[in-house]
Amino acid sequence: MSDHDSNSFVWFLAGLGLGALAGVLYAPRSGSETREQLRARAEEGRDYVRSRAREAREQAAQWADKGRDVVNTQKEQFRAAYEAGRQAYHEATETGAPKGL
Repeated sequence: MSDHDSNSFVWFLAGLGLGALAGVLYAPRSGSETREQLRARAEEGRDYVRSRAREAREQAAQWADKGRDVVNTQKEQFRAAYEAGRQAYHEATETGAPKGL
């Protein structure tokens, strides 16, 4: 790191410290009130994240179910087409139709 970069970093840290000191000195609440408010906000944030995670899991489960249904439908359609083709081939070979058909 050059001298200029390290000097800028030192000033940044000094400004950060002064800002924190000013915030503590001019805080509108006591320490215990501030801590309680921080706890309440953290709890709200945690509840929000849990709620969003639950919603995301439910949405993912719905998408997975829908995808599974689509795949099963496609499988059934393919199976029906395969069986129809197999039956047509079987009927064509039993009736003695020319092999070119």
